[in-house]
Amino acid sequence: MTDTTGATDGPATRPPLTDTPQRRAMLRKLRRRPSVRGALLTLAAIVLAGLLLPFLAPQDPYDLNAFSVMDNLLPPGGESFEGQVFLLGTDSQGRDMLSAILYGLRVSLLVGLISTSIAMIIGICVGLVAAVMGGRIETLLMRFVDFVLGFPSILVALVLLAMIGRGVDKVIIAIVIVQWANYARIMRSAALSERRKEYVEAAENLGYSRLRVMFRHIMPNSLNAVLVVATVQIASAITLEATLSFLGVGVPVTEPSLGLLVASGFNYLLSGDYWISFYPGIALLVLISSLNLVGDRLRTALDPRRS
Repeated sequence: MTDTTGATDGPATRPPLTDTPQRRAMLRKLRRRPSVRGALLTLAAIVLAGLLLPFLAPQDPYDLNAFSVMDNLLPPGGESFEGQVFLLGTDSQGRDMLSAILYGLRVSLLVGLISTSIAMIIGICVGLVAAVMGGRIETLLMRFVDFVLGFPSILVALVLLAMIGRGVDKVIIAIVIVQWANYARIMRSAALSERRKEYVEAAENLGYSRLRVMFRHIMPNSLNAVLVVATVQIASAITLEATLSFLGVGVPVTEPSLGLLVASGFNYLLSGDYWISFYPGIALLVLISSLNLVGDRLRTALDPRRS
């Protein structure tokens, strides 16, 4: 009699993950590009600045007693009555722009990373269930995904924040509700492609449960496309947060956000106090451009048809 015990761990049922040497070679080629290295170094510097923020920021913008209205609208390099030099100037409240930008970068990164991670987890689960279950469940889930994607993101986020109020946690909730459907559609497409392969059929014929086939066999081989999209979606989440804060429905006024800083200095542009909006705008542009560049090059490296 044939012993089938060892067959369950045979190569036919193991998920054929992407060839590791090939992936490493593509990623090495990716890192050698000057533009990618520059973007990665920029992101690393922003993350490091966020971790060391209490030591790098000259002022705590959350502490209302740390700045004075007498130091408001000082130009870059301006000096306060106490002799403190503000490298990027101050805003209308006397808040140091360099400190506000550093704290704003941390808020933007936290919102982008947390909201994208939660939306990705929800989207992966919905897409996997739709691809594996099929039938009416797939139809119902994907029609709901199409319904969510049929509305403009900014409009949905505005309505949600108008209902639940302002705050970083509220912005994260709104972005998750807006973004999860993108991951669900991409994950379903990738999972359907993997489901037709031989190793999935072998696992099903050996009597593995759907949950095991779904999460141990199909999901690991379908994550490449989702992870590439997630890199770009972090930038989209940061852009959406900045837009909502600029419109006055995002983070509270007491918390520094890049979009809120741009909005606070918008009325001073024509009066010559350009630095209140200009420098936060530059910081936001550098952050989003770096994330988009890394995501675009990562998509090129992981998709052989684009190389």
